[in-house]
Amino acid sequence: MNPYESIAAASPEEARTALQVRRRRIFYRLVVIFTALLVLCVTVGFFYGRHWTRQALHDALPQLDGSISLSGLSAPVTVERDAHGVPHLRASSLDDLVMAQGYVTAQDRLWQMDALRRHAAGNLAEILGATLIPHDRAQRTLQIRAAADRALTTLSPDQLHLLERYAAGVNASIATQSAHLPLEFRLLRYEPTPWTPRDSLLIGLVMFQDLTNSFPTQLNREALTALLPSHLVGDLYPVDSWRDHPPAQPTVDLTAPQQDIPDVPLDESQTKLRRPSLPTANIDDLLALQQTLKNPVCEGCFAGSNDWVVSGAHTVTGKPLLSNDMHLAHNVPGIWYQADLEAPTANGELHVAGVSLPGVPFIIVGHNAHVAWGFTNLGAEVQDVSVEHIRGSGTTMEYQSADSAWHPVIHQQEVIHVKGAKDILLDVPATQHGGMTTPIVSGMFPSEKRSLSLHWTIYDPANITPSFLAVNSATDGASLVSAFSTFGGPAQNVVYADDQGHIGYHAVGKVPIRGNIATPSPISPVPSDALDATQEWVGTIPYDLLPRASDPPNGILATANSRVTGDDYPYPITLNWAAPYRNERIWKVLTARALETKDKLTAEDMLALQTDIYSDVDHVIAQRLAYAIDHATRPEFTTDKNAAKRLHQAADLLRDWNGTVDADAAAPAIVVATRAALWPLLLDPQLKSQPEIKSDLQPVAHRTGAALYSWGNKAYAEEWLIMHTPSRWLPPAYPTWDDLLTAAVSKALVDNHAPIDLAKWQYGQFRPIDIEHPIYSQSPILQRILGVPTSPGLQPQSGDDVTVKQVGRSFGPSERFTADLSDLDHSTLNLVLGESSNPLSAWFMDQWPAWYHGTTFPLPFSNAAVDAATTHTLTLTPR
Repeated sequence: MNPYESIAAASPEEARTALQVRRRRIFYRLVVIFTALLVLCVTVGFFYGRHWTRQALHDALPQLDGSISLSGLSAPVTVERDAHGVPHLRASSLDDLVMAQGYVTAQDRLWQMDALRRHAAGNLAEILGATLIPHDRAQRTLQIRAAADRALTTLSPDQLHLLERYAAGVNASIATQSAHLPLEFRLLRYEPTPWTPRDSLLIGLVMFQDLTNSFPTQLNREALTALLPSHLVGDLYPVDSWRDHPPAQPTVDLTAPQQDIPDVPLDESQTKLRRPSLPTANIDDLLALQQTLKNPVCEGCFAGSNDWVVSGAHTVTGKPLLSNDMHLAHNVPGIWYQADLEAPTANGELHVAGVSLPGVPFIIVGHNAHVAWGFTNLGAEVQDVSVEHIRGSGTTMEYQSADSAWHPVIHQQEVIHVKGAKDILLDVPATQHGGMTTPIVSGMFPSEKRSLSLHWTIYDPANITPSFLAVNSATDGASLVSAFSTFGGPAQNVVYADDQGHIGYHAVGKVPIRGNIATPSPISPVPSDALDATQEWVGTIPYDLLPRASDPPNGILATANSRVTGDDYPYPITLNWAAPYRNERIWKVLTARALETKDKLTAEDMLALQTDIYSDVDHVIAQRLAYAIDHATRPEFTTDKNAAKRLHQAADLLRDWNGTVDADAAAPAIVVATRAALWPLLLDPQLKSQPEIKSDLQPVAHRTGAALYSWGNKAYAEEWLIMHTPSRWLPPAYPTWDDLLTAAVSKALVDNHAPIDLAKWQYGQFRPIDIEHPIYSQSPILQRILGVPTSPGLQPQSGDDVTVKQVGRSFGPSERFTADLSDLDHSTLNLVLGESSNPLSAWFMDQWPAWYHGTTFPLPFSNAAVDAATTHTLTLTPR
């Protein structure tokens, strides 16, 4: 009897039960079969996906040996790569060299180059979708692509020619790779468009924007100033400090008797600044802008670098040593690409090595056969925000100029293409000031009622410098300084040394003069009235009058983004210098070695200083926090035994700390966390007490007030407040500053989930380094499918924002370079990760261990040294 016959013979209820059991068994079997098939499909799909991606990565690896024929070359170009994949290019003409540089750079960095030009132009939504619309809208409003277009029409024929030769090399590389493009293109399902000279200008403007984009700080300051009591504002925005050491100034002897150290952190002129009238930009809009303007290809970029040079009088070799490490956001791949370029030119032999910017010809920082140079960001104020006087609407809009005349508003039409969605049409209105088109940026702030225009030096085509040929060709320090005289920006501090033994410093780039050439007006730190003639740009600081120094008697020059001008300097450069601590530490270490102990310096000493992690300010604050905990009076710090025990353990750790921000130490974690926790405790009570804040905005102010506070010298303002404990800042809830500082320590421990035993809290785990790929890191599944490391991942890290080794979670030295003018083959250079952007390449992350552990590599320069280091040789031949 089959099962169905037995069911039919049973009672109706028994039959129903038996049928249900039978159906459940069938259902479970189907589920098992379906699950097995699903697992099989997923497994097959996973392994197929891994095979496909690995094959795609393998196919995208460049040819390294043999020969490749290229149309456009006049003679063969030799490409010798060393053990780290650094290309050493030897050509018989400058044209062939520049074309070969474009070709080889695109071999290793094509998708990065494409992403960077899209970032600058506001074309990322076209490949990444609707989430990038705010970014593209901001870039279009800032008119960066329009600035590149204007600059392109004014280029000299020789500069345009060089960009065309570079573009020809990139396009030849695109053609070579067309059948096996880098994996990013294939995952995003698009192909690169041909490279053009405009694209190289856009790449340069990416760096210009990252290093000069200060207008959000002005608007943040305006909003915060409107919310704070006027007598507190100046404390937050110091423009100098007793720790400053401008490069052209003699060393300050802080041990001298009757030393006059200012007791306030602000310049007196700041107390006279007008209080902005409400309404200012909405706080939420300002914070949203901060997120939008983050570079999605280089998230978190901001200016910060070290460079110094010591004369031969202080070195073992008797010749100068120059060091430079430029601090930028970390990403995969890194921003720089090493190269060595050699070719005859009309004025002699060009031979230069160092780091290049992918998408731009020549070397940005490095050395040639006679002179070496390095950069730090000057931080000059090259952006101003003005409140325009507008009448009319739409096509009839007019703006009023400083001479009271009315002019039609200019309208720039932008089309933003969005992947998987409709195009977005954007109208960007603009005015004109001083012959420059200045976009109205109010559209970036939905609640802004004013018409705010942005003045920026990139809107003058003459300030966009597309070629470093003259710099790369300099024959000594004097000719290098002369070559930089036409450099438009971003404004930089340059230190240099030549093989004749000279060392020097010069600020370079166009820095606006406001109001009057003879008696320049102060820089307004907040938006000014467009009709205010004192804020009109009337020229730029003459090159010969920019801060400079050469062959100083002490034989040392250094800059680290902090103030480079003395009190008697006649031209305002900026109010917003970086904090002085890195610069101070560099000077102290170098002068102690060179002038006090008389030890002769070596290249190893330069690397040790680049990786120095001592923080004087953190050390000082640690001692002050320990004292505060010992003297706190509030009951929650004294009567709760567990809390008191934990706080006193913190005090002991802080008291015993030596100021070195080691990855495995607990004290720096406590200090850094407390510094961050203190600001809301200071600012929020002051913001809440303001009577003019509307009730609907008050919760927003309370939640985000501290986030509005951004200032280069913020760390010094913090130190001054902690050490001077002014009563005007003490919140009513705390009887003393000791209680306030103890509360900040307690809050820091709670907010950051510090372990019960604070001795086990390791700074490196609290503030790790995290370097991510903008595409691969977005999907854990994709990373598993790839099956190879696509980044170093989270790693413990030493150093913080005020150590010479200035680091953050995704920020730090983007390269470390030291030039030895006694023997250039003894120069060293290393990147963060490597030359290649392909995870299967041996040169994808081969430089990471050296960067992470503070070692470095030689940079071979002479033909003999290059030949000895060569592991692969490719010849590019004319077709």
